[in-house]
Amino acid sequence: MCDALTPKPWRKIIHIDMDAFYASVEQRDNPQYRGKPLVVGGSPSQRGVVAAASYEARKFGIHSAMPSVTAIAKCPELIFVRPRFDVYREVSTQIHEIFRRYTDFVEGVALDEAYLDVTENKQNIPYAYTIARYIRAEIFKETNLTATAGVSINKFLAKMASGQNKPNGLTVILPEDAIAFVEGLAIEKFHGIGEVTAAKMHSLGIHNGADLKGRSLSELTQHFGKVGHHYYKIARAEDDRIVEPNRVRKSVGAETSFAVNLSDRAVLLHELEQIAQIVQQRLEQNSTRGRTLTLKIKFSDYQQITRSKTLPNYTRELDTIITTATELFEAVEKENRSIRLLGIALSNLENAKQTPIIQLPLFEYVVNEL
Repeated sequence: MCDALTPKPWRKIIHIDMDAFYASVEQRDNPQYRGKPLVVGGSPSQRGVVAAASYEARKFGIHSAMPSVTAIAKCPELIFVRPRFDVYREVSTQIHEIFRRYTDFVEGVALDEAYLDVTENKQNIPYAYTIARYIRAEIFKETNLTATAGVSINKFLAKMASGQNKPNGLTVILPEDAIAFVEGLAIEKFHGIGEVTAAKMHSLGIHNGADLKGRSLSELTQHFGKVGHHYYKIARAEDDRIVEPNRVRKSVGAETSFAVNLSDRAVLLHELEQIAQIVQQRLEQNSTRGRTLTLKIKFSDYQQITRSKTLPNYTRELDTIITTATELFEAVEKENRSIRLLGIALSNLENAKQTPIIQLPLFEYVVNEL
């Protein structure tokens, strides 16, 4: 047990992120796609959305959640492939079996991403770096796919580490380097800080981790609300969130913050349709359906409202999601205000008891090496 004079114990956290997972599976299984710009998602004729993009496509500025019509404009020779979530789930299961050779503390963020707490591990390997290297090698040997890993003392730092050397890389942020790493990190690179929040931070003179660290807790909460507490901690390389194996997923959703506040009804309904497609994809990849749809709206004055409707049957049908979200949107009294954020979530899930999300245990023993 640690007392007030004992240094805070370090955890050993690995973040594994499969490289362009859906697209890489398609290129693995279809040799004619290899080396070519490819996206998984609906085609432009279907007003689809990109679910994943190969690295060849990313060179053209194509990314997930982008409307397919925008993607094809950036790369006319782009290949569109319909998602095969049953295949992706099978491969994800293979990968999670590899994780559990080393630890049962696994947080599955998505089919292609997970956190592992290896502070204590099944093979008694002293270094998390070694475990990450073994895992990446086993994933490639057994699935012919590459993964990038980040290793550090908490979830935030491990996530940031895995973003430093993609694809097929491995990065370690040691305890003694953590604060300097965060201070030098551009604010746009912080996990959880999107384009709109980054722009607001720039307007406040916050451009990197050092600038963020220089702001008081009261100032950050004044400008960013409750999430200001989180920003205050990660600016100091602190993250107490724990890995929670088998935590039940309660909802599946997506939201978009707009760089410019929107007021045009047609534009907003189009954005709502794009969000609905992302939600439908996520429901499908999680093999679940929901009965309660919740619409989230944040206005330009930062007032946030939600409206919900419980459907007679479980669904993940795109038309049903769009129709219900649109009905809720049209019923909202907007008072001529513009909108800065829209979101859709499905809850009351059909198989909630069987839908685990796997998340960061805080141990009380001291481990100083990674």
